Amino acid sequence: MIASPTRTTAAVRFSLFSTVATGCLAIVLMAAQPVFAQDANPVVAKVNGAEIRQSDVTMAETELAPSLQQMDPATRHENIIAFLIDMKIVSKAAEDKKIGDKPEFKQKLAFTRNRLLMDDLLEQQGKAGVTDEAMKKVYDDAAKQISGQEEVHARHILVPTEEEAKKIEEQLKKGADFAELAKKESKDPGASDGGDLGFFTKDQMVPEFSAAAFALEPGKISAPVKSQFGWHVIKVEEKRPRKPPEFVQVKPQIESFVTRKAQADYVAKLRAEAKIERLDKKDEPAKTDAKPDAKPDTKAAPAPAKK
Repeated sequence: MIASPTRTTAAVRFSLFSTVATGCLAIVLMAAQPVFAQDANPVVAKVNGAEIRQSDVTMAETELAPSLQQMDPATRHENIIAFLIDMKIVSKAAEDKKIGDKPEFKQKLAFTRNRLLMDDLLEQQGKAGVTDEAMKKVYDDAAKQISGQEEVHARHILVPTEEEAKKIEEQLKKGADFAELAKKESKDPGASDGGDLGFFTKDQMVPEFSAAAFALEPGKISAPVKSQFGWHVIKVEEKRPRKPPEFVQVKPQIESFVTRKAQADYVAKLRAEAKIERLDKKDEPAKTDAKPDAKPDTKAAPAPAKK
């Protein structure tokens, strides 16, 4: 592989229960059940008279999903019911021992409640931010950044030494088929495709490779080119101005970006309105990552992926 574009994302939300003790989870699951019609939320089990309903199963299945992926539906259902039964039994034993009255438990419970509230509100804000207008703006801004860029469709043959690359070059000059020679000689993972790299822009390849590829005219073959991966012989098939993909092709990525941005903007707004005191850094001067001549980031929105 030559290189791949670097993609960065800003994550706002976290897995709600990843760091919470099972006992605390039990309290939350029992206290935060959604409202169901009685017929739509049947009792599936009882433990010492305490009911376990389908809503409990649904919530537990969501929480336990990573550990249940390899199970068939019937086994998964039985494991969830067993978990809920054990949770009822153990949580009742914890209540009898007054675990819920301990300060550390109350602290865990308060923390979990805050995480639940944060999670639900950010989900609402994210959904509210995903409008056709917002998504279209992100698409248009990103499309402007890539429209007009040149991209090249090329093949290459990668070998370990310059000597081998020169031998490849000589065979090609004598009329050898580039794709067939790539299949036989190239050490690149794409050798089975005849060394085909598809279309790419300059920033998607290492500099030495890009410089050689973009200097060639379609149909021409390069002299051996050295990069950190070895020695390349390159053939350019086609050049064209880069075009953004259709909106529908990148809509899921744009929707995800707009959701995260709406959540991040909302958190930033609340932070700006809040009085925040860092008592753990009382004696340290305020720090900032911004430089005096810093400019605003104009590449916040990801460019739509190329076809």
